[in-house]
Amino acid sequence: MQASASATPTVSFNRDEDLPWVDAGGGLELKVLRVVASAGIWVVRNRFAPGVQIPTHKHTGEIHAYTQRGCWHYTEYGIDYPAGTYVYEPAGSVHTLRVNDDNDGPTEAIFIMQGVNLNLGPNGEVERVDDGPTALAFYEAMCAEMGVANPPILRE
Repeated sequence: MQASASATPTVSFNRDEDLPWVDAGGGLELKVLRVVASAGIWVVRNRFAPGVQIPTHKHTGEIHAYTQRGCWHYTEYGIDYPAGTYVYEPAGSVHTLRVNDDNDGPTEAIFIMQGVNLNLGPNGEVERVDDGPTALAFYEAMCAEMGVANPPILRE
């Protein structure tokens, strides 16, 4: 039996060279690849300088990560995640991402997230909430400052 043309799914994509890196501060650069606000899904590519530490945070949904280059770890676990490592984090995970100090150049990773990241203060209080729509708004504003209008972010 042959599939009809109407059964063919539409494929969406963007190309790395069409999405600029934006400076998110503190040795972190960012590209937003996809945001599905209705499902709470957001996909980002991060580039971290050696020694960067991201504030302790809690994920309300599950996370999938793939290290493309370099090496990073969570300070709470003592496990390195070098290039080629896939990491799954269940909802409710709380940890502090740190990039290895001795990396030769930046570390790059893709994160597929669901829900929000609750950035925590020293006493566990929520200091900031990050999600797909806030990441998208930040990324588009930074792209606009760089003269890049309407970067081809996949959104639904």
